[in-house]
Parts: sequence; structure tokens; C-alpha cells
Amino acid sequence: MEERSGVLETSRSCKQLIGPEGSDKEFEGYIDSNLRVVETFLRLFPIGLCVTALVIMLKNSQENKYGSVSYTDLGAFRYLVHANGICAGYSLFSAIFVALPRLSSMHIAWTFFVLDQVLTYIILSAGAASAEVLYLAEKGNMATAWSSACRSFGPFCHKVTASTTITFVVVVFYVLLSLISSYKLFSKYDAPTVSNPSMGADIVAFHG
Repeated sequence: MEERSGVLETSRSCKQLIGPEGSDKEFEGYIDSNLRVVETFLRLFPIGLCVTALVIMLKNSQENKYGSVSYTDLGAFRYLVHANGICAGYSLFSAIFVALPRLSSMHIAWTFFVLDQVLTYIILSAGAASAEVLYLAEKGNMATAWSSACRSFGPFCHKVTASTTITFVVVVFYVLLSLISSYKLFSKYDAPTVSNPSMGADIVAFHG
């Protein structure tokens, strides 16, 4: 009897250390819930940033004795406005979708993974193009005899700097979102299998 009671006590202590059945699923659910909250906020923050960068650039025009300049005069700045508009709309839609409890699927995970990657590159390219034009406007180009336009249109350049800087902040948020969507996709779902057996055999033969 004493030996049997000792075995029972040992099994109870092991269960306490290991945890009840289904604890792994509860832990995964806890991680998914917290990750969903973090992801929702990361998708909400860029909305205000994108709208701010967009409005600053939309209202950016200046006229003085040297002439007039507007964001519409340069394609890079127009691209920045459109990119921030697309980003704000996508951020709002994706934040609402992520915040709602739902059953995840591989198709949804792939969709968010691809769209997050695309939006990251769109915003990054818009910020980089505007930064390049801004650099030329501030420094000029001696090789082509371009003088610094920002000396004559200082307030215009200041607004461009603010809008471009905010856009790069949005890029940071979308890099984080891309990492999260990558984690959610590749940690839960396996890589797609080869549907054509002959193709799989050819690949094996090629590596062999």
C-alpha cells in the first residue's frame, strides 16, 4: 500500500509539472490572442500616420517672387500621396479584419503575407523616391548646374521633409507587420506539396 501510494504521489507531481491535457492548446491560444491584439494596434497606428503624411503633402504649395511650386509638379510627391492613401485604406481594412475573432486558414494567412509585403515595398519606394527628390532640391547638382531649390522655397521643402519622414515611420510599422504575418503563416502551415508526381521525381533525379 505504501509503495502504491508513493507511485500515485509521483504521478500527481508529474502531472502538476507537465500540466493538464490541452495546456499546449491553451498556451497557443493565449499567444494567438495577444499576438492579435499587438497586430491590430500595429495596423491601426499607420492609419493616422499615412493620413497625416498625405494631408501635409496635399496642402504643400508655395508661391513667391521666385515663382510657384506644388507637390503636383513632381511625380515622386504625387506617388507619395497615392501610396499613403492606399496604405491608410488597407491598414483600416486589415485592422478590422484582424481584430475580429475568426478561424484562421492558410488562404487568409497567405493573403495577409503577400499584401503586407506589397504594401511595405510600395511605402518604402514612395519614401525613397521623395527622399531622393528632396535631396536634389536641398543640395542641387553641380554636374547639371542645378541650384538648390530649397533656398527659394524653404517652407515647401520643410513640408516635404515632414511628409517623407512620417512615411518612413510607416515603413517601420509595416516591416514589423510583415514579420508577424510571416510568423503566422510559416509557423502554422507547412510548405505546399508538389501535386505532380512526375515533377517531384524530376526534381529528385536532378538533385541526385
